[in-house]
Amino acid sequence: MLKSISLGVAFALGIAAIANGIFMLVAPENWYFAVPGVTATGPFNQHFVRDIGLIFLLIGGAFLLGIARPDLRIALWGAPSLWLAGHALFHLWEVAVGICSASVIPRDFPAVTLPAILGLSITAWAIAESRRHSEQVSDT
Repeated sequence: MLKSISLGVAFALGIAAIANGIFMLVAPENWYFAVPGVTATGPFNQHFVRDIGLIFLLIGGAFLLGIARPDLRIALWGAPSLWLAGHALFHLWEVAVGICSASVIPRDFPAVTLPAILGLSITAWAIAESRRHSEQVSDT
């Protein structure tokens, strides 16, 4: 059951990240104005939005590839999860130092903090699965 949930979460994270990355690459200005709170972070910068769009394509691809490649799952899910966690922590740091008010935390949670929590959770599951598999192999 936990395996199915973890793979489903990886699929959802992968598709969402790829969709976001495509939106950022194809229509960066529309993305800038469509995502709540982005306009408060500074002026529109097409180059920057597209750079981050490429990152989201890589993140999405890594989550999806990790579904098919259990032998590489820890790295494929761990790396993008660390980026997502850093991104979420940066948002919280901005609140902690007074750059943003605490009102941004619930606004940002679904698209910033939740993906990081989910990514780290499925990566932890992948690590536990890998250890279980290693123990089973060494017992034989």
